[in-house]
Amino acid sequence: MAEKDISIIHPRPSSIVAALYTLRDLNVDVAILHGPPGCSFKHARLLEEDGIHVVTTALDENGFVFGGRDELSSLLAKVNEMFNPKLIGVVGTCASMIIGEELREPIQDANLDVPVIEVEVHAGYPNNTKGVLIALESACEAGVIDVGELERQKILLEEATNVEKRHGAASKEYLVPSRGDLKYKVAEKIISYLKEGKRCLTIMNAKKETGYMFADITVAINEVAVQLGVEGNVINMANVDDTLGLPRVRHHATCIMNDFNEKGIIIHENIGGMDEYPITGDRVSELIAEKYSDFDFAVITGVPHAIPMDNLQGMEVISVTNGPRQVFPLKDMGHANVIVEIDLHPKTLGVNHIVESEFGATMREVAKDMLNGEQEAA
Repeated sequence: MAEKDISIIHPRPSSIVAALYTLRDLNVDVAILHGPPGCSFKHARLLEEDGIHVVTTALDENGFVFGGRDELSSLLAKVNEMFNPKLIGVVGTCASMIIGEELREPIQDANLDVPVIEVEVHAGYPNNTKGVLIALESACEAGVIDVGELERQKILLEEATNVEKRHGAASKEYLVPSRGDLKYKVAEKIISYLKEGKRCLTIMNAKKETGYMFADITVAINEVAVQLGVEGNVINMANVDDTLGLPRVRHHATCIMNDFNEKGIIIHENIGGMDEYPITGDRVSELIAEKYSDFDFAVITGVPHAIPMDNLQGMEVISVTNGPRQVFPLKDMGHANVIVEIDLHPKTLGVNHIVESEFGATMREVAKDMLNGEQEAA
């Protein structure tokens, strides 16, 4: 008898929002939400910080009864005139999907000379990756991506879902949100370990644009190591392969790698693309077993729960996430310290350079105080 899925009672990411972000990664110029004016408001506003226009058909009670075919076809014509887009996405919502709206018909009515990716999605799927998959399948049908990339993405999405079920937001019926350990205490620990000559692995396993802030933690650790004269004791891994992924995802990897180079940060091991965070774990484990099994501690940022603990057992593991509900699952995995970059997501939209993290800033200040204190004592 098949094991029944856990009934999750804490709020979880929406398939509609996942579809919107996927359209963003495909570089659509305009995304149309076919539904009520308030649907996905927060993320729609944030996405406009990332350079795309997000508009809505603003269905009301009348639209819930009689549908919004005319509203959508008219809005398509309007955004085409207003923004002169090269690529448009249309995303369903719970309201429009429940009443059985078909997106293809009003798109055909509008008869635009612009490719349109239609995403018939609602928020009722147990896994938000369903919204990504529907968007990608439609993008493939529209000729925006090829079949090979679609199949690659399907593998990633399946493993992303499995990662969340094993150690993430879908691993328990209810997960208590937490801000994690105090940043200055963890900073003191890392700096003390570096001063003692302990060897450190930094492992950035970031999801897409979140890497702009998680990369700063790699930079901060290396800066402190240089100040202490122990930079040779730090090895950096990061998923910054800019040959893999959807257009905007590859762009993020290029920008972050350029910043690493400019700051003099050597990435000793490039562990994959910025959409490959669910599958980098095996590669990281292999590298540790082959080269780094005798290191003393590891700092894992981004999606730490995708990195298996098998070959990390001999190290102290410190992790940085942006998910408050991820703290206790990481502690259960055996991570000694977990800290949360709570405001990461809004700060990493619409940027092209590494953004200072709260933990990185804390580590720099703590290192300055500790080093100044030692000089005064001398």
